[in-house]
Amino acid sequence: MIRQPNVILGNDKVLITMGKKGELLGFFYPRRDYAQHVEESLACLQVDNKLMWTNNIEWYSTQHYLDDTNIVITELVHGTGIKVTIRDFTHQKASVMVRKYTISTERDINGTFFYYSNLCVGEMHKKNSAFCDTDARLLVQYWQNNYIGIMAYPPFQEWQVGKAMDTIWWTNARYDMEDGRLQNNKEDIGYLNTVVGWDLNLKAGQHKEITVFIGASQKRTMLYKMMLELMQEPVDNMLEDSKEDRIRWLSKKNIVKLSVLDDIPETKQQIREAFNRSLLTLDLLNDPIHGSFVAAPEFDHDFEMCGGYGYCWNRDVSEVAIALLNAGYPEYCDMFFRWCKRTQLSDGSWFQRYWLDGNTGPSWGNFSHSTQIDETGATLHAMYTYYLTLKGIQRAEFLESIWTTVLTGAEYLMKRTLNGLHEPCLDIWETYEGVFAYTCAAAYAGLKDAAHIARAYSEPGLASRWLERAELVKNKTIEEMWLKEGHFAKCLADGKLDPTADASMIGTFIPFNMLSPADPQEREMILSMIRIIESRLSVHVNGHHGIKRYENDRYIEGNPWIVTTLWLSKAMLSLANSLRSEPGTENEISKLIHDSVNYIKWALKGSTSTGMLPEQVDKNKGHPAWAIPLGWSCALMIDNILLLERFSEEISDAKI
Repeated sequence: MIRQPNVILGNDKVLITMGKKGELLGFFYPRRDYAQHVEESLACLQVDNKLMWTNNIEWYSTQHYLDDTNIVITELVHGTGIKVTIRDFTHQKASVMVRKYTISTERDINGTFFYYSNLCVGEMHKKNSAFCDTDARLLVQYWQNNYIGIMAYPPFQEWQVGKAMDTIWWTNARYDMEDGRLQNNKEDIGYLNTVVGWDLNLKAGQHKEITVFIGASQKRTMLYKMMLELMQEPVDNMLEDSKEDRIRWLSKKNIVKLSVLDDIPETKQQIREAFNRSLLTLDLLNDPIHGSFVAAPEFDHDFEMCGGYGYCWNRDVSEVAIALLNAGYPEYCDMFFRWCKRTQLSDGSWFQRYWLDGNTGPSWGNFSHSTQIDETGATLHAMYTYYLTLKGIQRAEFLESIWTTVLTGAEYLMKRTLNGLHEPCLDIWETYEGVFAYTCAAAYAGLKDAAHIARAYSEPGLASRWLERAELVKNKTIEEMWLKEGHFAKCLADGKLDPTADASMIGTFIPFNMLSPADPQEREMILSMIRIIESRLSVHVNGHHGIKRYENDRYIEGNPWIVTTLWLSKAMLSLANSLRSEPGTENEISKLIHDSVNYIKWALKGSTSTGMLPEQVDKNKGHPAWAIPLGWSCALMIDNILLLERFSEEISDAKI
């Protein structure tokens, strides 16, 4: 089942995804990639002998984050005059989600408030066990070393441990709710569902508060200890601690004033909010123990329409880690590169994708021809970028720690680029096999930056050898893949060039710097690629144009992507930044900034109502599409905003 969230929240221990009406779509513990314990988990009211599920279309919903936090406010309004407000957050320290419900009404109501769950603890439906401890008022469902517990304040008054596959009302918890009373069965095994309930008797104008705690642990005793201790802590204190923790974390970021956008204050505010939200999102996608990042919270567990997103790709995360570094959070680079050292394969390369703990993920890149060489080049490039920011003993220690990793990685790239162009492999999109400009640029950057590291490590012979190969890769890529139409071919396969335009060719400029705007001829190549991408890959939606991956793209209907669009805007801003020292370029700079801001605004229009940046934007409806949120999109948004900030002093009077 495809389950695309509108919002995510979590802490160091859990990651949670939710729909627009507060229904839980995912509950990941103990890692962001495994296990996902929830099939359904949401509230339901039984009023007027009718069940009112809170995810039903009869409820009108709004949802937003509390500013600069991961606290989610969902408001549900029913046509009968009932309103439900949910404040969702995670405990600052414990692996617990807190759901504070406030139910109010414009008329007298008599019924029951239910909290229903259909859990798949340990991602296992068939062999779960569940029980209700009526003394502790704790409902627990478990499988092996995965325990999920539900507690509440005030304590729930009724409960039912049911069989989700049964059609008998007194055994299936879902059907048992219909008359407003529960059977209070204490335990069962198999494919289970559970529900707890409270009397809901309110006069017009009154309200009732019920707080549900959902906790996770790997031991039964630890679950009890955690949940019982939690009940001694005031909920408002928990909420305030969660709020202050995120605000304090955000205070470390580099300040973005964006005075270049002073003439459009609304856009300026939206972009500043996007900066904060992107940072908070990337932190949620990070594994704080291993240092890796999940590309997106998994939403296609059974690979129904794709190969899944709940994994770590080195290439994508290299951009994520550097974005966080530039934003003021270098610790993520330090952790990620330690992870890279552990996960490097014996031949010096990196696998297509990994589980967050470093085990290789399910892949179609198991052979030399189906691997992705860009993973290795991008990783070495990011390592050098981080190295340049270090000073003194810290720089020396990092150099010593990564030297063997860089040496073996560079030698792998040497083996795969014997004739300049890389050997056939899979492209960045994991779709085509051949030789690609983006992959060549990644190999170029990896070899060149490895050469700089070798020189710093007093290995001039290796440095010269790798640098010579990097230049050969560059020259061969331009010589054999640049088309007279003014762009790189999509692919070279079986001796033939595919003239299709592919947005990834901009990688020859950003992030890999194979082409330099300081060289007049290469600057013209960059400008030509920008024009080709705009003319042949633009998709008009949401009042402007987004950029699709390549011509005739059919993946998820060929929607425009946030990443490709923000690559283009980043290229424009990078080019504009390089022109600042040249006289007579003011108009060109102003146009580049103007166009880039329009692409950034387009990306923001395609986000969820809570500011989550997706992978794609539906080309017909303008809605966020597919992976939500995508860490790569967040990284590119951060990059663009930081580049915009560079213009704040010198061209603060620019008319955007």
